[in-house]
Amino acid sequence: MADCRDLIEICKGRHIYIQTHNFPDPDAIASAYGLHKLFEYFGITSTLCYEGKIDKLSTKKMTEIFNINILSYDQIRDNMSEEDYIVCVDSQKGSGNITDFIGDEIACIDHHPIYVNTEYKYSDIRFVGSCATIITKYFEELDIPMDSVTASALMYGLKMDTLNLSRGTTYLDIDMFKYLYTKADRDLLKKVESNNMEFSDLKAYGAAIENIKLYGTVGFACIPFSCPDALIGIISDFILDLNSVDVTVVYSKREDGYKFSIRSENSEINAGEIINKALKGIGNGGGHPTMAGGLIRGEDLDKLGAYPDNAIIDRFTSVLGEHAK
Repeated sequence: MADCRDLIEICKGRHIYIQTHNFPDPDAIASAYGLHKLFEYFGITSTLCYEGKIDKLSTKKMTEIFNINILSYDQIRDNMSEEDYIVCVDSQKGSGNITDFIGDEIACIDHHPIYVNTEYKYSDIRFVGSCATIITKYFEELDIPMDSVTASALMYGLKMDTLNLSRGTTYLDIDMFKYLYTKADRDLLKKVESNNMEFSDLKAYGAAIENIKLYGTVGFACIPFSCPDALIGIISDFILDLNSVDVTVVYSKREDGYKFSIRSENSEINAGEIINKALKGIGNGGGHPTMAGGLIRGEDLDKLGAYPDNAIIDRFTSVLGEHAK
């Protein structure tokens, strides 16, 4: 088991860049912010950073309400060098959803399965419901104070990634939720959790509903326009509520390619493995047994042929076998 004290020692005397996966979600941002505050306690300065966009209303609200300063790569690249230390949070090198920045990725804190073996000076990869759980555990282990804003942010990230403790939840997630509950500001949480749907979200729901196709207990839905990563996942969860569906594959057609979200309530179907196999050779994907994501980049779309939607369904149904008949 990794000892977070080792990470502190490695980072002392340096300015650290804390990098999330591209298009960071609440768990990624909360985890990065929590680590930033932990570093701050030990006199280590850090910058939160990402590539892509923060394009969901709920995530934008989170950064504003909790006053989290996270910068895009374009805002920091001119100040970075190859010697700068980077800590990857809620992400791993080679996973396909994180851009290779100029600096040296010396550490990884994540809760996703390992798809590419990478050497780090420090690594803490645990299969728990959220990355925020791991960061919270550091505070508990080191017995250092946590302010109510940090606790609220971590609690929000934990709740979002585990779907309010109903998905992929472990005993450690529950223990850390209790730890945060005593410290969080419930008024702040209520503020960030309310009124998070935009009018454009309704269009995405409508498009997905109109395009649903069922193969066995697998539900496919295409959103024929650009849609934020987080919303694709939410719509995938929404379709999973159908009583005849236990696996969902939802994808959005965007300028940079096709973005996928897959969910599984079937213990025999590992979402991360399914999407990794289905997109092999044309894209990349991975994640947890119950939830995963993937991407086919624009330059690879021609590999799908003249009928891309049919090709996508064929790839997934082939991997899913009897479950998609």
